[in-house]
Amino acid sequence: MEIKYKENDNIGIVCCSNGQKKENEEQLKVLAQTLESMGLAPVFSPYIYEKDSVFAADAQQRAQALMDFYRNGEIKGIFDISGGDLANGILPYLDYDLIARSEKLFWGYSDLTSVINGIYTKTGKASVLYQIRNLVADESKQQITDFRNTVLDNKTDLFNITYDFVQGSEMQGIVVGGNIRCFLKLAGTDYFPELSGKILLLESYSGAVAQMDAYLSQLQQLGAFEKISGILLGTFTQMEKRNCVPDAVTMVKRFAGNSLPIAVTRNIGHGYDSKAIMIGKELK
Repeated sequence: MEIKYKENDNIGIVCCSNGQKKENEEQLKVLAQTLESMGLAPVFSPYIYEKDSVFAADAQQRAQALMDFYRNGEIKGIFDISGGDLANGILPYLDYDLIARSEKLFWGYSDLTSVINGIYTKTGKASVLYQIRNLVADESKQQITDFRNTVLDNKTDLFNITYDFVQGSEMQGIVVGGNIRCFLKLAGTDYFPELSGKILLLESYSGAVAQMDAYLSQLQQLGAFEKISGILLGTFTQMEKRNCVPDAVTMVKRFAGNSLPIAVTRNIGHGYDSKAIMIGKELK
């Protein structure tokens, strides 16, 4: 799928998971200015900031805001700026037939893993695992360059990840997964993708050894490691900060066995320097 926006294109900004805190308002103004400086025109959903506890709106309203952007012919792409816990609540209220017909890409990360994989499962369409707020975070200069080159100049800078194999030497398949905790919210639902022959991407922000063991145990009990063609591991932020033993790679290898290809990358995860990857697209 080609990603190519042009000057004056409108892009939708949504918040399908937890509402943004009011103290983030200045950062979002800078984000809007940054996008405008590239020639893009951000259009914000009416449901961005927390109003009732962590909710910017209820699940149906958040879903409606997303679908309004899909229906609006002037909106060329949709970017989610949120994360947290609430995103999977919108899944029953999305119009998957409309999404399947649309040429628009959905972008989001972390908790939006549930929406991205839900969209793929229901429509076969790919989405982008990426947080657009990286454009105004600590690594903003490089992020802006990569983003601009990719979405305006039809280059691949934002998707150029480096990786090393820790087991095996090659893998091929459609990529599913993302944030391990949020991906597993879909288990047992109609939104969980068929795993046979897939590359399973796993990364995490929160959680230490106990939580990771629980998540990997659930994947094992779902038969994941017997079905997939390989595993791509991104960063595991809190585990790495705490220098957890065993580390994430060691734990995954214990569950995956000795024959499943496993590659690791520092370019996918919750870091401000993280790049993007397509969920629902073939990767070799």
